[in-house]
Parts: sequence; structure tokens; C-alpha cells
Amino acid sequence: QVQLVESGGGLVQAGGSLRLSCAASGRTFSSKVMGWFRQAPGKERECVASINWNGGSTYYQDSVKGQFTISRDNAKNTVYLQMNSLKPEDTAVYFCAADQGRNYYAGTYYRANDYDYWGQGTQVTVSS
Repeated sequence: QVQLVESGGGLVQAGGSLRLSCAASGRTFSSKVMGWFRQAPGKERECVASINWNGGSTYYQDSVKGQFTISRDNAKNTVYLQMNSLKPEDTAVYFCAADQGRNYYAGTYYRANDYDYWGQGTQVTVSS
């Protein structure tokens, strides 16, 4: 049974930082694209960052470029999202996602329907 378990969310003041982790179990995703999405109340789920299998290709939503950093540790089957200079508009539930498609794909994906596995989400709340 494949599981993606996010951790690291919480309440932080504006300007603060959080590091989200997503640990995968049940299969290895070391050759797959993984991503982080977020969904705020009343809004659609959106990709904030994604990373290819070896970290050689990354995608960032324009609003988080220079603020968020995605990384992965394939030995630990884990992907991370470092979030700095957080703003109230970053408040959302953050989801980890993994693709089960192409192995060793050079690029990344940013559409939700490109991903096959999802975590349960972790709440990030940024107070002003």
C-alpha cells in the first residue's frame, strides 16, 4: 500500500519559515517526479513546486520563486519543501504528490492530474 505522509506544517508568523517533509512508503519514487501542491479555502489546488527524479529539473509557481525550495533525498524516499519569508497568502493545506508514470523523466509536471498518489495534507497557517 502506497502512502505519502506529510509533516512539518503549523502556525507561523509572517516572515517565518517552515520545512515540509513528505515520506513515501509502499514503493520507491526515486525515479519519479514528485510535487507539492496547496489548496486554500475556496480555491483550486495548485502546484507550488515539483522536482524530477534527480533534482536536475524543478518547477516553481511564479508566486513562490525565490521563496520556496523543493528538494529530495531518494535514499530516504522523501521530498522536502523549504518555505521562507512566509506570507499570510501562503496559508493553505499543503499536499505532497507522486507520479507513477515515466521513469527518469528529465522534466517535471505541474498539473494535478499528472500525479497518481497524494498525501493527506498538512495545514500551514501564516499569521500577519
